[in-house]
Amino acid sequence: MPPAAPDRLPSPEAMRSVFRVYEVSEAEEGIHYYGDPLVDRERLVEAVWPEFRAAGYEVRLERRLGEYVLVATPQGTDDGVPWTNVILAVATIFSTLLVGTQWYYVEDLFSPAILQALPFTLAVMGVLGTHELGHYVLSRYYDVPASLPYFIPFPSIIGTMGAVIKVKGRIPNRRALFDIGVAGPLAGLVATVVVTVIGLSLPPVQVPEWVMAAESTVEVQFNYPLLLQAIAAVMGQPLSYADPRLVVNPVVIGGWVGMFITFLNLIPVGQLDGGHLLRAMVGPAQERIAPLVPLSLFGLAGGLYALTDAGQMVTVWVIWGFMAMLAAWIGSASPVVDTPLDRRRQLLGVATFALGLLCFTPVPIEITGL
Repeated sequence: MPPAAPDRLPSPEAMRSVFRVYEVSEAEEGIHYYGDPLVDRERLVEAVWPEFRAAGYEVRLERRLGEYVLVATPQGTDDGVPWTNVILAVATIFSTLLVGTQWYYVEDLFSPAILQALPFTLAVMGVLGTHELGHYVLSRYYDVPASLPYFIPFPSIIGTMGAVIKVKGRIPNRRALFDIGVAGPLAGLVATVVVTVIGLSLPPVQVPEWVMAAESTVEVQFNYPLLLQAIAAVMGQPLSYADPRLVVNPVVIGGWVGMFITFLNLIPVGQLDGGHLLRAMVGPAQERIAPLVPLSLFGLAGGLYALTDAGQMVTVWVIWGFMAMLAAWIGSASPVVDTPLDRRRQLLGVATFALGLLCFTPVPIEITGL
């Protein structure tokens, strides 16, 4: 007679066609089913996963000391206040405010004048947060446990390194992998377009004389991608001015941030959004395509080094090349059920990658002395 399992979990008898269980034990990490697989690993997990998921558990097949064991672990819960998310969000608000004071030329950082930079903070936090909430909402829709966004404060020229969410469960199928992956870039792009339109509608900022006269002053030039240029052209608004004392409203920089982050996230490798989309669209063949991504980034860096004087961005693309190598080595998410996508989603994936290219510029930033 097969050993008994806890009432809340599938019984050994329920999986007898794919896994013959001879022992069930409870450990700190979860419930262990020891037995003999009757099918290959992929078919086994695909067969037993739905019942475990319905019971609130994730399941994986391992080999321990020569024995096969199905390890069932409880799915994470989001009970209580997510203090880590709150603290990081507050820290990122503060870091983007501090950076924003440079774009609004605020002299006294320890006064209410710092709030002049609030539009920049709202723009950056808005596009990043909307992107991650797109992933979060679709994760919830497919009943895949996921965290709220983690914002990352960082003393860069935009005050942050972006935001992420943590997916805590297996992805049920390619459709869910695609929908969760594509929701972030598309939601983020909608927010980015809104922010860009608002920014272009606001008056430019005038550079104070004390900034123009300072010997240590440097000029940070944002080179705008095709999508941002197109929005400006449709609105009939300039992105530069004949008067060097005038610069675009910093809210436009928030739109630039949204487009740059969208492009980076759509790089088709590993755990990036683009890697998830490509894995959902082409299946395991994604592993053959992934090595081409770091080569492309190294090629971009080499081209810039040979043909331009954009030394700073050469380093950036080299770093991203190594990051893409690591991402390719780690690999993308593997859905439990690996059936092909429908044609509608395939076309949406192609369109999303095309939008990502419209957010690309080879030299996003140039920093020079005045």
